[in-house]
Amino acid sequence: MVMKGTDMKIADTPSEGLTDFRIPDAYENWLEEEGVLVHETFYIPDMHEIEVGPWERKGGKGAVVHIDNNNMPNDLHVVDIDPGGKSEPEHHMYEINFYIVSGRGATTVWMDEKNKQTFEWGAGALFTVPLNAWYQHFNGTGDEKVRYIATTNAPPMMRLFRDENFMFNCPTMLESRYSGGEDYFSGSGTLYNKRIWETNFIPNAPDMALYGWKERGAGGINAMLNMGKNDMGNHISEFPIGTYKKAHRHGPGAHLVLLSGDSGFSLLWTKEDRSDMQKCDWKIGSIVIIPGDGTFHQHFNSGTKRARYMALRSGNGGFIAPNQRQSADVSIKDGGIQVEYTDEDVEIHEIFEAELAKSGARCNMKAFIPYCTGVEGVTEERNT
Repeated sequence: MVMKGTDMKIADTPSEGLTDFRIPDAYENWLEEEGVLVHETFYIPDMHEIEVGPWERKGGKGAVVHIDNNNMPNDLHVVDIDPGGKSEPEHHMYEINFYIVSGRGATTVWMDEKNKQTFEWGAGALFTVPLNAWYQHFNGTGDEKVRYIATTNAPPMMRLFRDENFMFNCPTMLESRYSGGEDYFSGSGTLYNKRIWETNFIPNAPDMALYGWKERGAGGINAMLNMGKNDMGNHISEFPIGTYKKAHRHGPGAHLVLLSGDSGFSLLWTKEDRSDMQKCDWKIGSIVIIPGDGTFHQHFNSGTKRARYMALRSGNGGFIAPNQRQSADVSIKDGGIQVEYTDEDVEIHEIFEAELAKSGARCNMKAFIPYCTGVEGVTEERNT
């Protein structure tokens, strides 16, 4: 039926005839129904110490960390498995990446009961379970709990479908995502384009090989990870003692997990004058979540050891199309999202040198910052 203009009544005032209509937030409703403990924060000082509570779906204790932002593309699950215990079998229509914080054990994955695949893991392992495949975790020790963190894209998926039965009981097994091959979780992989590593299982993320990424500055190295044919993507970066990376900004949701280094920090801000700048101190186990689109962030190694972090993120496998100018390698002056060293405010470097003084470390940024009081410890290629 076509409604003619004469069939419509125009409200005499802006408020007349209007009602408060809102689509229910399926993700928030799910969290409430789960009864799971929720932490709304973008900074976790130590992932070993996050408080957890009962979580029946996981068969033990857990918590969800997320930011109160409907545009957030992912969240973080923290789950403990008791000594000798196991999780409940589950499958779901959202992607998930696991990082083992502590303990050791095994995971079984299957699409049908007759063909199950089991692989073992320990602290530092990073892996994905294919979309909608069944899985179950087992604690392999009798005296130590297992703790893992997992990033998921549950928030947008739940808000898209708004059907919990579909999310957790969809019978369609996606063979294009998982064929059950014996080598699926073997830890083998393929290197593409010098630093893109395609794999489904990394046995020890804190020690895996990384590759040069001179565009990000100060001798940093990196590996972009393509896991499980996921839309979600991860990467691991490391930078030398007494250095820091260039500031940049991108969409929300990157979860930065500190894997090595004895001290350092991140700065986050959105305003041009940095009046809203926040400093997040980190150590091994700290997590910094980039909270919103357009949030500038910059990472600093102010300690006496190399610093490595893992970024668990979402969207397009974590990669940016070659023809897309909004890249972390391109200066904001050229339409990109990166602040070059020559364009950063002097205050940034002053903050860094003040932190170095606290730890007794030397600044190695003289090759990039002319007013640096330290030395030319690194150049574009890593050499320390």
